[in-house]
Amino acid sequence: MTLEVHNITWRGVDIEIVYAEKKFGVIDHVELRTEGKAPLPVTETGYRSEYFALGTAKEYGGVVPLVTAWLDHEAERVKWHGSQLSLF
Repeated sequence: MTLEVHNITWRGVDIEIVYAEKKFGVIDHVELRTEGKAPLPVTETGYRSEYFALGTAKEYGGVVPLVTAWLDHEAERVKWHGSQLSLF
């Protein structure tokens, strides 16, 4: 298992990404943690654990582009406006 840690800022939110390639030998695992438990479009608590099919991060050119695309997609889907979600 390969473990990577990345720190990014996405739309003003500092995020730590912990990526475990081939966790348990069968799946890729991504953990997101935000500075000050700031919410994201994929978590209200500032923490998210998610599993992806093997090789998904490689398809995106790495875990940072994968997470960025995931956050951008979810932000558009839920009409993300910073620290609040607009449900209407």
